[in-house]
Amino acid sequence: MKLNTSIAALATLSVASAATLNPSPRSGTKLTQSQAASRLSAAGITSYSSGGCTDRTNPTCTSYEGVYSGTVDGAVTLKGACGCALVITGGTETGHASGTYSHANGYKFDFRKNTQLDAYVKNSFTRIADRGDGYAQWKSAAGNIYCDEGNHWDVTYY
Repeated sequence: MKLNTSIAALATLSVASAATLNPSPRSGTKLTQSQAASRLSAAGITSYSSGGCTDRTNPTCTSYEGVYSGTVDGAVTLKGACGCALVITGGTETGHASGTYSHANGYKFDFRKNTQLDAYVKNSFTRIADRGDGYAQWKSAAGNIYCDEGNHWDVTYY
């Protein structure tokens, strides 16, 4: 009887509730600034901060504090596939748009645009509908979204 009650209780969990417990199965674990920086640097990925800092609470910094390991893995995979320079210009620091799959929640990086990266994204991924604000988007086979925001790529890793 107790087993049937437990099964019934589990069955009542909604998809939204399950998503709250683990928003994205591929997102992994949250990393510290040091852990993420070490992994990115080892892959040859650099960062640029207009403020020359990594403080998550300062919008002129580029922070990795609280980024998901899956986001870092996505950047490393992109670097290997593209073979191009990859410079992160936005991470988890304040100042980005909010939302579930946001910079602050560890799902996004901004990358400086360059000719090789632009060509790789546009030639390797599927063009999808423009984002609500009119920016062009591409979707990778893994389901990640690359948005061309003019002077950088805003990439969401799911």
